[in-house]
Amino acid sequence: MSLFFTMLVPLIMAAVALYGMARRVDVYDALVQGAGEGLGVLARIVPPLIGLLTAVYMLRASGALELAAQALSPVLSLLGIPPETVGLLLVRPVSGSAALGVGAELIATYGPDSAVGRTAAVMLGSTETTFYTIAVYFGAAGIVKTRYAVPAALCADLAGFLAAAWAVRVIFG
Repeated sequence: MSLFFTMLVPLIMAAVALYGMARRVDVYDALVQGAGEGLGVLARIVPPLIGLLTAVYMLRASGALELAAQALSPVLSLLGIPPETVGLLLVRPVSGSAALGVGAELIATYGPDSAVGRTAAVMLGSTETTFYTIAVYFGAAGIVKTRYAVPAALCADLAGFLAAAWAVRVIFG
């Protein structure tokens, strides 16, 4: 069985090449053309990505996230969201890697079986890196005006955060 999985990618590549040849397609030319288009997409995606990551790291380094956590903690307590997760709430829509870092810190600090640790883990799985996703996909498609995409996606993130906190409370008490 392990031989099958070892050979899976080469077999798929061979099958695609044979299919292309059977349909009389210049497979190599199609590969080169697709790679060139991929580099063009990469050139449009990288600048917004660098800007987003730089902004996230600046917010973390400046202490702005900690100030926001203190300001939002009363509202979060009313919503049933552990106030300790505010850093995750603010970072998750912007950067997945920063959110994983914040989530790992929360789990290391409070423990994986704590309400905060469980809530952070479920929040990471229930939400998306909204701005990153919009920057990448809209940038790749050449869309400049996002119109209602950002507010709708942020509402979906809020629903994911609330549902994650609710699910942890219901399942784990």
